[in-house]
Amino acid sequence: MKARGNFQGMLTIARFNWPLYGAAFAVLIVSGNGIFLLTGLFKSLSAIAFAGAAYFIFVSLGVSHLVYDRSDLYRWSWLESALAGRQMRQAIFCHCGFDETSTALLEKFGNVRWSILDHYDPERMTEQSIHRARALFPPTKGTLACNYDAWPISAESADVVFALLAIHELRTETERTSWFAEAKRCLRKGGRPLLVEHVRDAANFLAFGPGFLHFHSCASWRRCWESAGLRSVDQFSVTPFVQIFVLTPQ
Repeated sequence: MKARGNFQGMLTIARFNWPLYGAAFAVLIVSGNGIFLLTGLFKSLSAIAFAGAAYFIFVSLGVSHLVYDRSDLYRWSWLESALAGRQMRQAIFCHCGFDETSTALLEKFGNVRWSILDHYDPERMTEQSIHRARALFPPTKGTLACNYDAWPISAESADVVFALLAIHELRTETERTSWFAEAKRCLRKGGRPLLVEHVRDAANFLAFGPGFLHFHSCASWRRCWESAGLRSVDQFSVTPFVQIFVLTPQ
């Protein structure tokens, strides 16, 4: 298995969101000059702008490095707890246009029959970051393109449905509820959907500022999976910034 680079996750985030970081660096340079060249109120405003830009750049990238490069997220040790001893014979991995992890899972669990589903829809998913991600990381070989609410998978055929930092791209609760309903339909008895997401909470606000609004609250996720007939049997975190929800049919 090819090892991830020491800064791969952080650099990937920077590449997907380079206009934001470019703008922040521009503010950093301009306001830094203002601190030395201006006086009075303008000097104070420059200092505030400098501090805000520096905070955004270094904290968001630092948290990204912690989550994607330094934590256990992509080392998969958390899977033992999430699966609770269950054996995987067939698994489904869902993403919304960006997939850098299914290959690692296939290599780690080579005896499992995998279905990789891509729900990417450029008309529904309008944020430029996901379009850049799609261009930089095209779908892996064997990926099946399908709507989030109509999977080409037989009912009651999978032991696990993985959703890793992807389903938040479905922006409405109606869409996410439909996704959970399909996950439930495809599960064998005793199967589990595993949802891994940043959530809209204080930790992610401190890390990403207004960008945390791209995530959904725990309450919103819960409404969606409960409406689809699922319930949570476990929840734990990988760093304070990523939550793992272990679900099962009600």
